Amino acid sequence: MKTLELKFLNTQDKIVTITLDSPVEPADALAIDQAMDVIIAQNAFYSSGGDLISKKSARIVERNVFDIEV
Repeated sequence: MKTLELKFLNTQDKIVTITLDSPVEPADALAIDQAMDVIIAQNAFYSSGGDLISKKSARIVERNVFDIEV
């Protein structure tokens, strides 16, 4: 399963991560950058450490899970 992680800094300089399942690939870096700007400008999400004030990074993470019969 793949997820898109958007990482921001809040007013306490702590990292806040917003995770989205099943991102569109290939990733459009410009669209992601603009979406993160909108999230900050509209104060769209609350964090316990205050408002999101800047972008830190974005990445696609892939996780593989294999069940083991026991």
